[in-house]
Amino acid sequence: LTALLAAVGWAIISLVSLNVVAFVLRSIPAFDQAYGAWLDALDVISIGVFAAEYALRLWSAVELPFLTHLPSWRARLRFALRPMQMFDLLAFVPSILARLAGAPPAVENALRLLRALKIVRYSSALQSLGRVLANERGALGGALLVMLGLLLFAATCMYLIEREAQPKVFGTIPDSLYWAVVTLATVGYGDAVPVTALGKLLTGAMILCGLAAFALPIGIIATAFGREVARRDFVVNWSLVARVPLFAGLDPAAVAQIMTLLYSRTFEAGMPIVRRGAAGDSMYFIASGEAVVEREEGEVRLGDGEFFGEMALLEGRARTHTVIASTRCRTLVLDREDFERLARRHPGIRKRVEEVAAERRSRNREEPPAA
Repeated sequence: LTALLAAVGWAIISLVSLNVVAFVLRSIPAFDQAYGAWLDALDVISIGVFAAEYALRLWSAVELPFLTHLPSWRARLRFALRPMQMFDLLAFVPSILARLAGAPPAVENALRLLRALKIVRYSSALQSLGRVLANERGALGGALLVMLGLLLFAATCMYLIEREAQPKVFGTIPDSLYWAVVTLATVGYGDAVPVTALGKLLTGAMILCGLAAFALPIGIIATAFGREVARRDFVVNWSLVARVPLFAGLDPAAVAQIMTLLYSRTFEAGMPIVRRGAAGDSMYFIASGEAVVEREEGEVRLGDGEFFGEMALLEGRARTHTVIASTRCRTLVLDREDFERLARRHPGIRKRVEEVAAERRSRNREEPPAA
């Protein structure tokens, strides 16, 4: 089921991408004349697919846990008013209305660009950015007020300074606002420039103020986005650590300490995780997926919650086996220094690792089985 959902998601993303490409190519008259019929067919297919997807999501909304306590009609209505569903609606409803109203082809083509909003559903980064903008709306609103105030101040000052010298360019405050925008944005097109000494001095000061003013919202967004990513990584790493039986039974404070020592690495199917002869300076915990230890006696498969690399780590030697991910494998890596730190804090974990290492050694005394 997970593979099917992923395939559907990639199909929708591909269809959205095709629509964006079609939007660009249709602006070329020669291309539109030669392939207009194919682009029209793509438009009709896209409307049908997006409408069907929306209908299926709306119909199944009553099964969502946070809506099951509501009547069916109210659950679907609340679901339809969510931002993601509004984006889905914009992917096909405006195009249908444009066709029914007989809108010009250029307008119909421009409406295709609204379908790019559907990418938000499949992009965790864009969703995180949306949450950041929502959470920081107060600070961003304050920064916007500062920028608007600075724009108005700069335009008013330039109007008072340059209106007599250049009445056509700075004769009104709205005319001066254009200069203020391009100056504070440090664009400086050169079509509206002061000629008086005081005006030039003000321009230099406003350029410096513009750098600081525009940096303010950028800093707010960047800082908040960093916190959002750190929060998401914390939740992901917590769930990964909780899947490892070795850490079962530890209190939340201990798990939080362990999370600071581990880092996550993901390996696609067929990729080597460790190679024979490499330095044994870390051990690996399999949070999800499956890996294969290549041995002369035969392969050994490791699954969720199991770990490897402990023998080389404990004995300070090179690895004796190659371990390859047989499926997409997400691992937690613990380096030697961090293992020693963890063992000092939680001696029981070191004891358990040593017990597993001893069991593996006893199963094959001729060749150490651990990587």
